[in-house]
Amino acid sequence: MKIAFVGKGGSGKTTLSSLFIRHLAANEAHVIAVDADINQHLGAALGLDEAEAAALPAMGAHLPLIKDYLRGTNPRIASAETMIKTTPPGEGSRLLRVREDNPVYDACARTVRLDDGDIRLMATGPFAESDLGVACYHSKVGAVELCLNHLVDGRDEYVVVDMTAGSDSFASGMFTRFDMTFLVAEPTRKGVSVYRQYKEYARDFGVTLKVVGNKVQGPDDLDFLRAEVGEDLLVGVGHSDWVRSMEKGRPSRFELLEADNRMALQALQDAAEDSYELRDWERYTRQMVHFHLKNAESWGNEKTGADLAAQVDPAFVLGERHAGAGVPAPA
Repeated sequence: MKIAFVGKGGSGKTTLSSLFIRHLAANEAHVIAVDADINQHLGAALGLDEAEAAALPAMGAHLPLIKDYLRGTNPRIASAETMIKTTPPGEGSRLLRVREDNPVYDACARTVRLDDGDIRLMATGPFAESDLGVACYHSKVGAVELCLNHLVDGRDEYVVVDMTAGSDSFASGMFTRFDMTFLVAEPTRKGVSVYRQYKEYARDFGVTLKVVGNKVQGPDDLDFLRAEVGEDLLVGVGHSDWVRSMEKGRPSRFELLEADNRMALQALQDAAEDSYELRDWERYTRQMVHFHLKNAESWGNEKTGADLAAQVDPAFVLGERHAGAGVPAPA
């Protein structure tokens, strides 16, 4: 399942996404974690030291390799150079699977050992000084979107993405790439403002959205969130001495996380598993094509000098039937 964590800056979405990742690993799920935020903090939240976090490879820096691998033998894609972030797969494309080894993971993923299991961590890469004034950050997360478009995942397989803060996710079609979106909101007017934006933007795309109240101090905070977001409120998360110790660089074993917070994380996993039954691969593929055609017309055709609408394979529908199939990886 593909899971997104979104919310305004400072809401605690990175902390909660890291706790959810730890929880999944403890429950023996197969997990790929992706840091797609402009502020790259997920590695540190998962226990990497400063040097280890800085050494994570940037997906954006490996975009040519990613494109070349995913293109495979797809006859509709003339070259890797004509692929853009929204290019959908078709017959002959190589697809990514959570439990495999491939050149994309070799280049872009690193194994992180947690208390109760290992996960793969990928990062879009930081916004470097050389990008200032000449690059858009959303071009960097294009590598994440392209990989999600070519990913086949099943039950007990999780891709957890810590998204960029606020409503910036709507600058591309990536917000439709998920089975479940957890919006982290503090119990304040500012805290729920991003929820309203997200709810409005996502309304026409069938996005499954649940609100996770963070920094909840009592029943009054929960009542406030419930009044503002209604049935979208899934659970509230309160203060954690465990998290405070981790942020000070003195982490204890994850099994010592407070019982109330462990129960909240289980509620997130239960909601994610329920969303699995709602999967609609035809809609998923249709939305991929929709955003690809929009991007092609808006800027892609001009940038690549090609008619990118021709990349769409009308007979292709991505789905779990593709698990284990496709073009083999190059030797």
